[in-house]
Amino acid sequence: MSAVLEIQGLQKTYRSRKGVRKALDGFDMVVESGQVHGFLGPNGSGKTTTLRTLLGLIRPNGGRMALLGREVPQSLPEVAGSVGAIVESPQFFGNFTALETLQLLADAGGVPPARVFEVLELVGLRDRAKDRVKTYSLGMKQRLAVASALLKNPKLLILDEPANGLDPGGIREMRTLMRNLAESGMTVVLSSHILGEIQLICDSVTIIAAGRRVAAGAVADVLAQHAGSSVRVRLESAQDLAASVGLLRELGGQVTVEDDHLMVSGIDRPSAITRALAGNGVFVSELSPVSVDLESVFLELTGTTPVAGEHRQVDQTVMAPTGPAQGGWGH
Repeated sequence: MSAVLEIQGLQKTYRSRKGVRKALDGFDMVVESGQVHGFLGPNGSGKTTTLRTLLGLIRPNGGRMALLGREVPQSLPEVAGSVGAIVESPQFFGNFTALETLQLLADAGGVPPARVFEVLELVGLRDRAKDRVKTYSLGMKQRLAVASALLKNPKLLILDEPANGLDPGGIREMRTLMRNLAESGMTVVLSSHILGEIQLICDSVTIIAAGRRVAAGAVADVLAQHAGSSVRVRLESAQDLAASVGLLRELGGQVTVEDDHLMVSGIDRPSAITRALAGNGVFVSELSPVSVDLESVFLELTGTTPVAGEHRQVDQTVMAPTGPAQGGWGH
């Protein structure tokens, strides 16, 4: 596989009365062709700044960036037609229908009219195509934004929170769409706070915190690197919890007391737990390994809690490279 997106040592500094703030501090990122790649980070981590810098909307202070093998921002005019992107919440003219909106964008970008109906079908809006956008829910506007980004059938699709406002059924449909696009050869970069979805849909991830990369690689590899040997120990009697803590710590275990069970790590062989407890008259009703998931890794690396549907910034951009009607890369 070849890289369709490369970032090396990206720097972005903001100066204000409060001093200097490094939004990006030597950030690195690589996305291989044909993948669905998750781009994750807490609020204020530099995630949106990275995307906007990559697409020429913010000027960096240092570093190297490339899209589809071409250096950007200098080569953006050459690659713009092969990149579709939505950064932050989309904005459309409320009195236009979805069909009219996409037809205008298609005409401005030289896209065949038939493609409008194809993308409406792809995102599940064909039956509502003649309704005014102002009657759309937030989730439907998200679908319309994705449709606009897909008009030119781009090689690289960058989506910031595409599931924002979608119900569980819509999230599942969006997941299927992203996988189908990747299977057709398109590369998808997906930013989301719904980490369970990222784990299901993505081949690889990059996690950013405080402007620096803190993890990257195949999802399975990132999870494996942070997998521990923790086990959940549930006892037959709640009165045995306190007594069991000391016994397990004598074995060298790190023990955390939960409401109705113990979390134990640092003991390589779970059988040692059962033997030690049974030898002291304490009997185990459950002994199960605790599997690591992407959310727990995210929390460990960033020290923050992901919030679905968090407040978005006021500045809003839809970047579907479809020509003058979009004002170049944004509007």
